[in-house]
Amino acid sequence: MPSIVDEQIHPHASGEAEKTVNAHSTPQDLLLYAGWFCPFVQRTWLALEEKELPYEYREVNPYKKEKDFLEINPLGLVPAIVYQNKALCESLIINEFLEDAFPQAKPLLPKDPLERARVRLWIDHVSKKFNAAFFRTLQAQEEEKQKEALGELVEALQKYLDQVKGPWFSGEVFSLADITIAPWIIRLYILEEHRGFKDELVGGRWKEYEKLIKERPSVLKTTSEPQYYMEIYQRYLRNEAQSEVAKATRAGRALP
Repeated sequence: MPSIVDEQIHPHASGEAEKTVNAHSTPQDLLLYAGWFCPFVQRTWLALEEKELPYEYREVNPYKKEKDFLEINPLGLVPAIVYQNKALCESLIINEFLEDAFPQAKPLLPKDPLERARVRLWIDHVSKKFNAAFFRTLQAQEEEKQKEALGELVEALQKYLDQVKGPWFSGEVFSLADITIAPWIIRLYILEEHRGFKDELVGGRWKEYEKLIKERPSVLKTTSEPQYYMEIYQRYLRNEAQSEVAKATRAGRALP
């Protein structure tokens, strides 16, 4: 199936996210290559906003694999950054880099080494367990497989929630753990409408935590209008999307 289908997406952010893009349109030493719709991009975008770093936002359609961007990231995936003429990709790696490169900015990892390790451990859980289950639930076509994947997603959320100290994952301070899961919390409405997800399935303090995430200023500032996300995720719901994540999910491989 040709990827041209996925090239035809809404070309830019909307709503509050569009305002944020416009506020970061002038050249800066730190350049973010982004796709407004991408949850992996939103993880890094959130880190930049939380740390209040000066950055330039540059929109990329990763499905087009344009030559200039492939020189930044040969895989053609977003997010990617360029800083001091050096490129870096992968959202979780970029977020760790921002912590190391800008120690004077607001920290997103705890000072205590054990707590830092705990945050990283559960970031790994979100990336490997929850994110994978999210896309399996989204793309599964048979009802039985949808229910199986949804069960795995709910279990992954419950295990994560058990580790949330409150109000945020690590206590009073918003951290990279919260950032890692936030873009998918914003997109859970798609599974509510089409795959039977309900907050009650997770239980516990989930609704409280979810509400806090959705109301976080940085989350509001990096989230576009729902109808434009739905245009994209309809392709996942039909298992027709041609993103690298969709291809990996279809093939039963780990997410790229």
